[in-house]
Amino acid sequence: MMRRFAAVSALAAAALAGVAVSAAIGFGGNPVVGLRTTPLGSVLAAANGRTLYLFTADTTKGSACNGACASVWKPLLATGSLAAGAGVRSSLLGTVKRKDGTLQVTYAGHPLYLFAQDAKAGQTKGQGGHSFGGRWWVVSPKGIKVVAANPPGSGPVIKPPHTTTNSSPGYTP
Repeated sequence: MMRRFAAVSALAAAALAGVAVSAAIGFGGNPVVGLRTTPLGSVLAAANGRTLYLFTADTTKGSACNGACASVWKPLLATGSLAAGAGVRSSLLGTVKRKDGTLQVTYAGHPLYLFAQDAKAGQTKGQGGHSFGGRWWVVSPKGIKVVAANPPGSGPVIKPPHTTTNSSPGYTP
């Protein structure tokens, strides 16, 4: 009984602190995109408080992260209407259909992802990583990438089995 009370108290405290506590990363319900303060500043976060990223290899047509990529960089999936937390512009929220037919949450047109190695809310271990043919950046409340490196030793870089590079003129990773 005491553990249950402590868990409910912790959830209530998190909610009062402005952290969305509903589980909606493809498990049903309304995905909530909120803000979280990290060492990189205020960035987008999923309902569980985990940092959200954009992928530079994505296009306006959708996600370029499928298969092995999606097992490391989990897409934030929508199964209902979207909800914006405090500081998040609901007009920038949307969805895009993935190759498997699921709907992925977007912000300012960028499909959103969670990094598998960000085990706790607020971690940014994927920041600036280069894998699966592009770079991964946390997303600002304005919907743009935050280009700042994590301090050394803040987490490993995931190298996929096959990487590609884009040497097209004008490409900026």
